[in-house]
Amino acid sequence: MFEPVLLKNVDVPDGHLLATYEAGGGYKALAKALREHTPDEIIDLVKKSNLRGRGGAGFPTGMKWSFVPKRAGKPKYLCCNADEGEPGTFKDRIIMERDPHQLIEGMAISAYAIGAETAYVYIRGEYTLAISRLEQAIAEAHAKGYLGTRILGSDFNFVVHIHCGAGAYICGEETAMLDSLEGKRAQPRLKPPFPAVEGLYASPTVINNVETLACVPHIVVRGADWFRGIGPDKSPGPKLYCLSGQVRKPGLYELPMGIPLRELVEDCAGGPLPGRKLKAVIPGGVSAPLIPERGLDVGMDFDSLAAAGSMLGSAGVIVIDDSTCIVKVATRIIEFFHHESCGKCTPCREGLNWVVKVLRRVEAGQGAPGDMEQLEALCKGIFGNTFCALGDGAAMGLRAALAHFEDEFVTHIEERRCPFH
Repeated sequence: MFEPVLLKNVDVPDGHLLATYEAGGGYKALAKALREHTPDEIIDLVKKSNLRGRGGAGFPTGMKWSFVPKRAGKPKYLCCNADEGEPGTFKDRIIMERDPHQLIEGMAISAYAIGAETAYVYIRGEYTLAISRLEQAIAEAHAKGYLGTRILGSDFNFVVHIHCGAGAYICGEETAMLDSLEGKRAQPRLKPPFPAVEGLYASPTVINNVETLACVPHIVVRGADWFRGIGPDKSPGPKLYCLSGQVRKPGLYELPMGIPLRELVEDCAGGPLPGRKLKAVIPGGVSAPLIPERGLDVGMDFDSLAAAGSMLGSAGVIVIDDSTCIVKVATRIIEFFHHESCGKCTPCREGLNWVVKVLRRVEAGQGAPGDMEQLEALCKGIFGNTFCALGDGAAMGLRAALAHFEDEFVTHIEERRCPFH
């Protein structure tokens, strides 16, 4: 039985309060970091743990921190990406609503490691409860000396600000988020330079996801070997999985990285609804290519899912049963990406527009010979040709639907009808 680490306080009464967090050992990691470790030692510890970013890209966190110049001559910033706009994902919201001090402590340790004194939490404006809980937690931490100046008697100063977004999916992309923080229209930047060298206000900036930062205090207290002892060596640690869709027990599950997708869906979440059969699963939010039922024995970690032609992404697991039309699913997903495209680059802006038109026609029973080939050509024109991963995610998802469920697309086109509706 796996003992929850990141979610240990979510069902505890008043788990969001400082007193509750301290009673469970909260802020001991911050004290240990400040009193027993230099910033470089914290970076080395996180490197040794092989903590990989939980926001989707899976980049090694300690390595990202080490890219920050030691003598930049400018302020350094830490940004927490709490936008969580990926459909099917809700793990970060739960942490912020029910255990916000875990995030704040993780941010404080991370800022100490990279030499930052200012941090921003870029959070979805719709997360009203999470925002109020974070504001309360920041005030409590300031009053107790965990934030502010000379924290716990050290020379470390650190403040956290909350910035509310306005619901744009593109702000989940790190450089678009930085533009939004600076008061500009949110659009991805061309890289290099990377944020670690030239990020917020053209200063060195580290951007980490909520779940990533929440792992840091546990690594400091329990050690890198403990973290690496959970799950596969290349993708270790506890992981939060968001289960939704046509499944009996949707919810948020904390389990080791690398758990088989089939076990997660069938055993933990109870399998498909009564009388239905599993058809496919989207393993990492709608950016991740779906996996048909026959492929569900894959491990839920970065490398295993990549080898299977999909990705872990945000671990937003969306279950699809045999009553669902994949053409309809693909159409809705591409409509979402088309709507949320920032419009900066032509392949994404124009390509997704044409993909939506073709898919809507096919779904409505008005498809024509050559539509399948046109969709493939459009995906080829989009993939790898955009500023950010939005277009890539849309193209990969559609390609997977076309490859695994070609018969459904063909039926829509040849019979000019949907066999499910």
